[in-house]
Amino acid sequence: MSRTEPLQPAGNATDRWWRGATTQQWNTFRSAYLGWALDIMDLMLFAMVIKHVGAELGFDKSAAGIVVSATLLATAAGGLVFGYLADRIGRAKSMMLSIICYSVGTALCGLSGSLGQLMLFRVIVGLGVGGEWSAGSALVSETWPAKHRGKVMAWVQSAFAAGYALAAIVAAVVVPIGGWRWVFAVGLIPALLAFYVRRHVEEPEIWSQQTKRLGFIETVRLLFTDHARGTIVGLAFTMTAMCGYWGLFTWIPTYLATPVAEGGPGLDLVKSTVWIVIMQVGAALGFITFGYIADYIGRKKAFILFFVASAVSVPIFATIQQPAVLMAFGIVVAYFGTGFYSGFAPTFAELFPTSVRATAQGFVYNGGRAFAAIAPALIGFFASNYGVSVGLIATAGFFALAALIVLLFLPETRGVELT
Repeated sequence: MSRTEPLQPAGNATDRWWRGATTQQWNTFRSAYLGWALDIMDLMLFAMVIKHVGAELGFDKSAAGIVVSATLLATAAGGLVFGYLADRIGRAKSMMLSIICYSVGTALCGLSGSLGQLMLFRVIVGLGVGGEWSAGSALVSETWPAKHRGKVMAWVQSAFAAGYALAAIVAAVVVPIGGWRWVFAVGLIPALLAFYVRRHVEEPEIWSQQTKRLGFIETVRLLFTDHARGTIVGLAFTMTAMCGYWGLFTWIPTYLATPVAEGGPGLDLVKSTVWIVIMQVGAALGFITFGYIADYIGRKKAFILFFVASAVSVPIFATIQQPAVLMAFGIVVAYFGTGFYSGFAPTFAELFPTSVRATAQGFVYNGGRAFAAIAPALIGFFASNYGVSVGLIATAGFFALAALIVLLFLPETRGVELT
């Protein structure tokens, strides 16, 4: 674990984080923000065109779910591989390679002639997406000062909402014009960002000063020996929190479309660009404000606040029948149910030293995301047997468990100087 310093006074957390920022800090911020937005766009494009792809390639919703799960599992492998590369050859170089990986993978999806080919190409996308988070989070965390780390990473994480909304917009515009294959062709555009990273982004000084580069086996061994507590606790609350997220937001569109007679609100406006953008407004606000809250009251209290609020708000959401109220409260659910993502990168950066930081961050974050692949199926089981609303309410249990794990086991790291 990184050397623990006395916590920064709370007042420091309110400083304007952008004042006095260097050119290099801004270059890393821009690169990471765009990389995050575009990798989420590429990741979510498939979700926006599943119906069209399945109809042409001849597979059903079950097969589509397997493709999604395979992609999420691949992010774990990508986080580990590109995280190790970031520790070994540099954060900027690894991020550049990961961007090229997910961009090329997305473009290849548009050339798929079978379910097997699509699965392979989506795995390539997953590898790159997992890797970009690993390298980018380490790059930003090591470039910006400790007192603003939470806020800066929160603004970077807010790119998730921008990328999600952008995927919906791309699909809505391109499908009627050129079909689903051209939607994936748009996913090649992020590769241009790799050239910007190569030209303008330097390696963090703290990484450059490392005199020894660890081997892969040695790196993995350290995660489960010297840094076992950070690895295990990080995995535990990340897995549970992400199970809550993926279980909830995978099934919210289906719940909204469920007829009133079957226990749902029976809305017509679902799985549409408008609905997705509305939800992402709440998500973006959650991403950004979490960072300010975490820098002010600490990582631990901020996580508990958002997890408990999610556990409480989801059952309320599942009982609302009035469409206008449901849509408005959906912003609240998205705010708490996604905002906590901003806390992962700075917290993990503060739990591990520079020699293994990117590998650790990538493994813990994407390992949690891969494990969460079971959540949509589990909530689907509850939905099939007890109703979709009951399935959604079940996700509150994941959020509550995440809060308990953080309360009992996660050390407070706000203000820690990286070593």
